[in-house]
Amino acid sequence: MTLADLRKEYSLAGLKETDLAKDPFRQFDKWFHEAEAAKLNEPNAMTLATATRDGRPSARTVLLKSVDARGFVFYTNYESSKGRELDANPRASLVFPWLDLERQVIVTGTVAKVSREEADAYFHSRPLASQLGAWASAQSTILSSRRQLDDNMKAVEKKYAGQTVPLPPHWGGYRLAPETVEFWQGRRSRLHDRLRYRREADGSWTIERLSP
Repeated sequence: MTLADLRKEYSLAGLKETDLAKDPFRQFDKWFHEAEAAKLNEPNAMTLATATRDGRPSARTVLLKSVDARGFVFYTNYESSKGRELDANPRASLVFPWLDLERQVIVTGTVAKVSREEADAYFHSRPLASQLGAWASAQSTILSSRRQLDDNMKAVEKKYAGQTVPLPPHWGGYRLAPETVEFWQGRRSRLHDRLRYRREADGSWTIERLSP
């Protein structure tokens, strides 16, 4: 079988305007809980797409750590590739690929750092090894070997042994405030249902159906 021959007919469900909540956050919450109930592997995993100031794109998978009416929050090293890109061009897109449910959620909007208080609270909820790893890894920089990273971790473990690990100044969260949120449901013959919430200037949401 060739790549061109790989295809699946989507037939689990449809999506109508009358199915949707009035705002995208309630609709996202509904679909997210359905993804959890279906026991999908890491339903909070999302592709984060960013771009440099001159438009060179990059994408990677990160984890959603909170969501409310203000937006979608994830955490990272601010000096990483994505951190530098977001500082230069604070616009991004998220994709939740819930493939077993034949669904995607696609979010676009503007990004801003969360407060240090919010970042600190999340940082200290993480496992100790993850807290230490945030100090040990200069994310996205070139390593001479795996041993260099392991040695960095050992040094950090020794430095903070028996202490509360402080929040690194180079580490924290970003919140993506959505301008559009699209709910995509696969349908037969590639005639998918695509319903998009678009934020108006007054903060209200308009729902639009897009051609598949």
